[in-house]
Amino acid sequence: MAGTVVSMARSMLGGAISMAASAAATEMSLLMGVRKDIWFIKDELKTMQAFLVAAEKTKNKDLLLKVWAEQVRDLAYGIEDCLDEFMVHVGSQSRSRRLLKLKDRHRIASQIRDLKARVEEVSNRNTRYNLITVDASSSIDEVNSYTEDIRNHSASNIDEAELVGFAKSKQELIEMVDVNSRDGLCKMICLVGMGGLGKTTLARKAYESKQDIVNKFSCCAWVTVSQSFSKIEMLKDMLRQLLGTNSLRKCLKDLEGKSVQVDDLGMYLRKELEQKRYFVVLDDLWTIDSCQWIKDIAFPSRNNEGSRIIVTTRDAGLAEQCTSESLIYHLKHLQAEDATDLLLRKSRKTKEDMKNDKEMTTVVNKIVKKCGGLPLAVLTIGGMLSTKKVTEWESIYNQIPSELEINPSLEAMRRIVILSYNHLPSHLKSCFLYLSIFPEDFEIKRRRLIERWIVEGFVRATAGVRIEDVGKGYFDELVNRSMIQPSRRNIEGIVKSCHVHDIMRDVMVSISQHESLVYLAQDNVTSVTEETFRHVAYHGGMCPKIVMDWSHVRSVTVFGERSLGPSPSVCSPDMRMLRALDLENAQFQVTQKDISNIGLFRHLKYLNFSQPRGFSHIYKLPRSIGRLQGLRTLNIRDSYITKLPIEICKLKSLQSLRCTRNYSYLYFDMYSPKECLVQTLCLSMLFTPLTDPSDCTEKVAELHMATEGATKQKCRVLCDAIQKLTCLRSLSVDGSLEWLHVVSSPPPLLRSLKLDGSLGELPGWVGNLMHLVKLYIMGCKIKEEGKIMEILGPLPNLMHLRLGSDSYIGEKLAFKRGAFPNLKKLGIYDLSGLRELKFEDGTTQRIYNLYFSAWNNVIHLLTKNTDACSVNAF
Repeated sequence: MAGTVVSMARSMLGGAISMAASAAATEMSLLMGVRKDIWFIKDELKTMQAFLVAAEKTKNKDLLLKVWAEQVRDLAYGIEDCLDEFMVHVGSQSRSRRLLKLKDRHRIASQIRDLKARVEEVSNRNTRYNLITVDASSSIDEVNSYTEDIRNHSASNIDEAELVGFAKSKQELIEMVDVNSRDGLCKMICLVGMGGLGKTTLARKAYESKQDIVNKFSCCAWVTVSQSFSKIEMLKDMLRQLLGTNSLRKCLKDLEGKSVQVDDLGMYLRKELEQKRYFVVLDDLWTIDSCQWIKDIAFPSRNNEGSRIIVTTRDAGLAEQCTSESLIYHLKHLQAEDATDLLLRKSRKTKEDMKNDKEMTTVVNKIVKKCGGLPLAVLTIGGMLSTKKVTEWESIYNQIPSELEINPSLEAMRRIVILSYNHLPSHLKSCFLYLSIFPEDFEIKRRRLIERWIVEGFVRATAGVRIEDVGKGYFDELVNRSMIQPSRRNIEGIVKSCHVHDIMRDVMVSISQHESLVYLAQDNVTSVTEETFRHVAYHGGMCPKIVMDWSHVRSVTVFGERSLGPSPSVCSPDMRMLRALDLENAQFQVTQKDISNIGLFRHLKYLNFSQPRGFSHIYKLPRSIGRLQGLRTLNIRDSYITKLPIEICKLKSLQSLRCTRNYSYLYFDMYSPKECLVQTLCLSMLFTPLTDPSDCTEKVAELHMATEGATKQKCRVLCDAIQKLTCLRSLSVDGSLEWLHVVSSPPPLLRSLKLDGSLGELPGWVGNLMHLVKLYIMGCKIKEEGKIMEILGPLPNLMHLRLGSDSYIGEKLAFKRGAFPNLKKLGIYDLSGLRELKFEDGTTQRIYNLYFSAWNNVIHLLTKNTDACSVNAF
């Protein structure tokens, strides 16, 4: 009997081994076939991406080419999805894991076969209809005519503005030209601003001001450069304007019998201008290469006659490379009052009309805000209003986004935005259109935007450069090109957030929807779409149900205008390809239940549950977080999470982890253990079957957080971690801080340090933070004035110092001579014991903002330079 059992066991084992071997062979064969096909579609993807870049440069695409480009773009998205799936399910797993996921392998192999078939069909379609027939020379002609048409239309329109809001700008520009300096090298003045702002109009007003400028120069020229220009024709035009028609004829006669070359014309022009005092406007310059070429070929390198060149451009970066900062004039948007005057003038109304009609006042203010101080927008929309009754103005305002696409009256305004968009490099177009995710007038944080660009694959890595720094370069370039507007700068002058001009955004949204990039859900009505969108953004009060194909959606972002109660279902299991989930601005309760299945989203690279207003009721991360091998950014700020699961160590791609909390306990007094215990017992009585679970989520979350208080062991672990994080740039610590004195080697690159809690005295290592820019301290109860100044005073890069409530408990605080060499902002709040604040001569010489709250105590402010900085007391 025993022998029979053993024999059966051996037989079963042999069969199992045979089946395993067969399965392994099948798996290997499948994988080899899949990998071969992967190489094929990778090559196809590169070709498609190159084609799409070429197609974008064809300005006047015929309908067939547009349709075919859309099909290629959709196919390229499909290939990217397939490659991502392959890497997640096959490329990054062990053999044992692969054998367990044979079903996934077959699914991916089937997808690849379908994609190969679609590639062949798309290729055959091009052959059938002969779609690619783009002539490069005709494309340049299209650009020139397209650009000139836009410029002529917009310039003549803006010229109607006369000097509404331009008088001061004109005078400042003329002063910058400095025409009375009749000797010295030629100066180049750059006039910078976004399209439609009136740069050409302002330059023209200065150029035509004979008394101020023209009569003080021996020769003048107005040269329109634009995106594409003929070098020979431009030089001929400059010769004619600067030297006269006869000089041009003489030059051409001298060259008779041989083909006219650029160098010949340039040499003649430079020679003739050497001893002349010339004034030239180069209008609408787009590239630094064009600027440098014109300077080298057309103007003499040595001219000490006090000549001047004005350049108008949309690109602030170009201006910075062309000339010094002191010679760059940034044209500002119209003030609301000037914009209102201009709108009323164009619409044939007066301020008296507004005074007598409250509804008119309301709609005028809305339209002025929509135009965002852009003269071209004000004049264009004002022209539409001039033919309508005031009762129709509200309707026209509501239709502006859709009218931009179809109304001939708005064509110039749309084209001037499209022109800026078309001039963007291919990689910046995707970054720009991605901004349509964010609502109108939304302040977009630079870090949030760049992190999202990276996970979407928009930022291309460069050898030797951190990908984050490449992304910052993209952001700065969009700012320089006036595609986005700076909202907030930090103390170092770096743009930290931006917004998009309303008109620019309307056109951007239109383009992104046409390209099936972003779907905006803006109301509580169920919507149905047959298009395949890659990004979904919810705007407005409620999250509507969207009937669409979610399997290719790459990002979901939620914005809300009011509290929405419990979370709607925004994370469907169908979102297999989800890369970014961003609920930072979702004003509904995000709870444990909402993140329980987060491990299903294997492609997730960006996860943002930060909700500044306290809507996040998450108190722990599920262990399945460890499955998100591609996760780069995890933001759980202002949640109730006090510890992370060990699985967080599996996230090898994690670059950014933010988990601070800015809110104190509502239900627990953590400084009184007895009170805290009583409160815990009382709260536990609320959790009965009769209680609505949604009412308890915050209490449950805070209870979990309260039970994890800090221990000495945890403080030691944190201390060790801080010393190992050599690349740490920002550190914020709250609570009991005595353990900070144990730190022996702080992060050397630390730029921002925020301490809130009992400390006794400032740790000596703070004085070694040579890169420290910002220091905020609160509740530290520091007693020794001399120790503070001794440690902080020599810091070479400290620009912002904030001494908060109970940070210092002495009566006197004196800033010594030579201390704080780069301090620009100083804030002193609620130091109840402080009686005297003194600044010695030679200290804090660069400070421009001093703010303090004195409450009931008397502070003597002793400084000789109070007129050099703004002092705010409250």
